[in-house]
Amino acid sequence: MRRPVATRLAGALAVVGLLSGCGLSPGSAVPLDVGPGSITPVLDGVEVTVGSKDFTENIVLGYVAEFALQAAGAEVSDLTNIQGSQSARQALLTGQVDLYWDYTGTAWITYLGNTDPIPDGREQFEAVRAADVGNGVAWQNYTALNNTYSFGVDKEVAARLGVTTISDLARLARERPEEATFCLETEFASRNDGMPGLQRAYEFTVPQDNVRILGTGPIYQAAADADVCNFGEIFTTDGRILALDLQVLVDDRKFFPQYNAALAVRRAKLDEDPRIAEVLAPVAAKLDNDVMLRLNARVDVDGEDPADVARDWLVAEGFVTKG
Repeated sequence: MRRPVATRLAGALAVVGLLSGCGLSPGSAVPLDVGPGSITPVLDGVEVTVGSKDFTENIVLGYVAEFALQAAGAEVSDLTNIQGSQSARQALLTGQVDLYWDYTGTAWITYLGNTDPIPDGREQFEAVRAADVGNGVAWQNYTALNNTYSFGVDKEVAARLGVTTISDLARLARERPEEATFCLETEFASRNDGMPGLQRAYEFTVPQDNVRILGTGPIYQAAADADVCNFGEIFTTDGRILALDLQVLVDDRKFFPQYNAALAVRRAKLDEDPRIAEVLAPVAAKLDNDVMLRLNARVDVDGEDPADVARDWLVAEGFVTKG
């Protein structure tokens, strides 16, 4: 699944030629200090290297994990902003990072090679956790945060057209096809888990003239403007949803894969100290789409630093205090 790229480099660290045998640059210190809050120092002296992928949401989540572990007394190294899902995965498998937040749909389809997603988010997490044991990966701390696909539409347009779900959209396409206009990325327009498969699952068709191909960023604005299209392909936790006041259609038949965030941890590291996952469990329990929409918007819309955003949220929730 393609993801939006972060608006700035966080930590300025990247994968350097993993496929050619080179490794990551050494981890740096965590960029901000925190102290204990409801998270207490139970990991004194435990060394943990935290990674992340290279887009806003995952970088913010990476810092969330770092600050929480730091408050718990761990000696944390920062390896956020690894370029690409496969590189982040390899960094975990080779022991260059100990943990990072990944997505169950990415693991199930991209890493583990399955073609059919599991519609229930929790069941897919459990299936990923069981399947990845042999790779030395322990999946922990399932969250309600589900960064999957949907369609965004201006709220006034949604009310005028009577659409709140993708089933409503399918009915609109059948009854008033001139209103079913779409802005899509090239890949989404042709993939089986994109528009072609969606039309089969929801039993509707869209004339080619009703589809405009745009880049990820322009799609959000186009949907808000409702000029060239009424419906735009979106990621459900993108901060631009809030900034542009878009309504997200409910995927009521659960066609799109579930991309719930969870911690991917090296089994060997977790065996050394299971309290790593225990420290992060209450943090994971607070993460959902509403929270992530606000945090992503602070970075991508307001231009704030991902580390500041992550620490502010943990402080506001009482997990940590500012150092």
